[in-house]
Amino acid sequence: MTLNKVSVNIDSKAVEYNISAIRRILAPKTRLWAVVKSNAYGHGLVAFSKLADHYGVDGFCVDSVIEGEKLRKEGIKKPILVLGPTFKPLLESAAKNKITITVSSFDGLVELSQSRFKPEFHLKIDTGMHRQGFYISELPRVISIIENLKLKIENCLVGVYTHFASAKDINYPTFTERQFVEFQKATRLLERADFKNLIKHAAATGGTIVNSKYHLNAVRIGIGLYGLWPSPELMVQFPKIKLRPVLSWQAMVSEVKNLKPGDFVGYDLVERISKNTKMAIVPIGYWHGIPRALSGIGEVLIGGKRCRILGRVSMDLIVVNVTGIKCERGSKATLIGRQQGDEISAYEIARKLGASYYELLTRINPLIERRVF
Repeated sequence: MTLNKVSVNIDSKAVEYNISAIRRILAPKTRLWAVVKSNAYGHGLVAFSKLADHYGVDGFCVDSVIEGEKLRKEGIKKPILVLGPTFKPLLESAAKNKITITVSSFDGLVELSQSRFKPEFHLKIDTGMHRQGFYISELPRVISIIENLKLKIENCLVGVYTHFASAKDINYPTFTERQFVEFQKATRLLERADFKNLIKHAAATGGTIVNSKYHLNAVRIGIGLYGLWPSPELMVQFPKIKLRPVLSWQAMVSEVKNLKPGDFVGYDLVERISKNTKMAIVPIGYWHGIPRALSGIGEVLIGGKRCRILGRVSMDLIVVNVTGIKCERGSKATLIGRQQGDEISAYEIARKLGASYYELLTRINPLIERRVF
């Protein structure tokens, strides 16, 4: 146990296992890009990316040039693609650090044409997600602009991609298929305009698992590398694919005390104790990423037993019920992960909140140490 009162632990063997599990469903020439945006889904941008690099991913997808710069400074040499927007002031850094950007709007295309710095870029095509991207109807104009600029940026266009809105929903494959057909139209337009050998990619974890025809030249794997499924339905439908959660989250009990019947716990007097109760204080709260909505309903594991949160989740502290449990200052409290035969998973917490486990994990404070073991 680390001496820090709170730690996020990253299981290196689980990272290796998940990369291998995804590799097994890909053709040998299909590139596996690790999506490490948003602090690697809460797993630690640098810590996780170094592990993924070591275990053989082919490249990385980040949200910003800033994230890409950080990986370059940490010695990551493999391709890096920025999925989010890149504004003109960051084009110089992208070019100098060999970070590939996404161009998804005419404004972005104009900024790139006006800059003396010309990083490589991928075109983003909006096939129905209706976020970033050019519509198919706009693509002839996009091609014309790039061609008219001649060598200024023409040779920098190296890829084209789209993003599926609902590939994880295996009960409604029609929309994903419609998006894929639209994307194929886009790639044919580019090929007819003599943009040959572009890297083409469409699938994130869900699309990758659902159908191999979506793999194309590369897949962008995010949640799957972290050992979680895009949806419970996919996990049931594809039982041969096994994934292992990478992250566990722990804290140390800082204080143990007793409560009497009638005592209130925490802010706003929302919980009143009805019988003699032993309580433990765990120095972690919503600043660290524990949702305040877990007040009164969330649990942690101490001594392998489930301990309910009493009262409000505070900024830096929670109080849990440890009645009948061996617990003292320094005892380990597990917020996400396994302890002595029981487990609290990100899935379970998200269900309790009526929220997404993507959100839960990415909101874990990035200042907390990510400890690789």
